[in-house]
This record gives sequence, C-alpha cells and structure tokens, in this order.
Amino acid sequence: MKLVRFGQPGQEKPGILDGSGAIRDLSGSVTDFDGAFFASGGLDAVAKLDVESLPRAPEGSRFGPPVAGVRNFIAVGLNFADHAKETGSPIPAEPILFNKAPSCIVGPNDDVIIPKGSTKSDWEVELAFVIGKRASYVSESEALDYVAGFCVCNDVSEREWQIERGGQWMKGKGCPTFGPLGPWLVTPDEIGDVGRLGMWLDVNGERVQNGSTQTMIFDIRKIVSYASQFMILEPGDVITTGTPPGVGLGFKPPRFLKAGDTMALGIDGLGEQRQKVVAYRG
Repeated sequence: MKLVRFGQPGQEKPGILDGSGAIRDLSGSVTDFDGAFFASGGLDAVAKLDVESLPRAPEGSRFGPPVAGVRNFIAVGLNFADHAKETGSPIPAEPILFNKAPSCIVGPNDDVIIPKGSTKSDWEVELAFVIGKRASYVSESEALDYVAGFCVCNDVSEREWQIERGGQWMKGKGCPTFGPLGPWLVTPDEIGDVGRLGMWLDVNGERVQNGSTQTMIFDIRKIVSYASQFMILEPGDVITTGTPPGVGLGFKPPRFLKAGDTMALGIDGLGEQRQKVVAYRG
C-alpha cells in the first residue's frame, strides 16, 4: 500500500493510492495515520478495504507528511560509507543517533525556509521509516517486524550550527521545514530489497546526489535493534537513515542553499519530492 495524507497544512486527511495512482479518501474509515492508528492494527484494517470504491480526493490536492503526530524523529549520522569519505570522517563503529525536532516535519513539496542568520543550509536525500509497534530491546532478526513503512526524507541541515556551534548536531537539524517527508508511506510488502534502492537529489536541475542504499553502513535491522537498546520506540516514530555523497558540504568549495533554489529528490519505489527554497520572513 501507498498511504498519503492530503489537504492543507493542519487539515490533512488520510488517503491511499489506487491502482492508477489517484488518491482515494480514507477519512470515512480512518481518523489519521498516527501512533494510535499503527498501534491498533490500522494497516491490516486498511488492507481489507476496497480501495477502488472509496471517493477520490480533489484533483491537485497537496501532499502532507504521510504520518501525523510524530513524537520522536530520530536520525542516523554518517551512515553511508561514501558520504563519510566525502566528509573526511572515519567509518562509525556504531550508529550515530541524534534527534530532529518533530516540528520540522512538512509535506514533500512544501517550501524549505532558510533560517534566520543561516549561511550554510544544506540538502540530504534519505530513506526514512515509520515504527509500527512498540519496540524495546528488539533483536536484529525481528527488527523488520516493527517497521510500518518507508518514505523519502530530505534531512535539511544547517552545517554551521550542526558542526561549529558546540558539537550538538540537533542544533542544525530541527529548524522549521527541515524535515520534508513523503509523498507516500509505502508498506514493506511493496518494497523489494530495501538495501538496494537508488537515491538522488537535484539542486536547480543539477544532479548532485546519485547513490544507493547499498552503501549504508548499518542496515534497517541494525538501526531498529540498536536504537531500541537505548530508548522505547513508539508507533508513529520516524527514523531517517543517512545520506549518500553529494551534499553541499562535500563540494570544493562547499555549496549551500539560497533563496530561489529548487530541490528535487527521490528514492526508487518511494516517490519524489520537490521544494522551493525561500528566505526567512519572521
């Protein structure tokens, strides 16, 4: 299944793509795609519905983030061997975990705002996944049973604040609009080998990232199991898993986002995002 949330910000309804790619409205059957939905077996209930009989969403509806009410937004740093190389960093011995603020989550095609005072805002196409049931001390062999689905994430990052402002990565990771998710939440049965998905990102039409999940250092099983040793993962939590090479920080000289830029990005089987970069207007 490809689950979506459509409508204006704060007013999104749950939906599902039909066989032709049109959005069908699930709001008559489902309240929202949030932690309670996943915890109560909502995916199984939706799978039993006759999708083609559901009403169509209005043509041209905005895609919202495909999961609602996210309480914990976890990210994995330096998780691609070729990206670690471009930053001059050693291969991590264990996953590097940090948090992005849930308030940074926006729809896949919403504007990305350059924060007030930022000079080094950067892009990162990433594979994200949503936790489907409560996970604590999970084994790697069971880890995929806790994944509800996968989606595209743009882990937008302010490098000065991430690296040069006291060593706390989250300072540069949680600014408003720095977490576009979607367009779809794709259930695992629709994804073949999640370890062999092509990933790409363009800035102003130029391909800057062109990688694959094949170069991930720690795979999804490891990430779920590892994170669950340190915290309880709850249904609806989002984990984004790192980026391939080609980020602005890795260029010589470095290149960063400016107002008027556009980003387009995607992952095989998970859809595409497109964002316009705008200046902060507080």
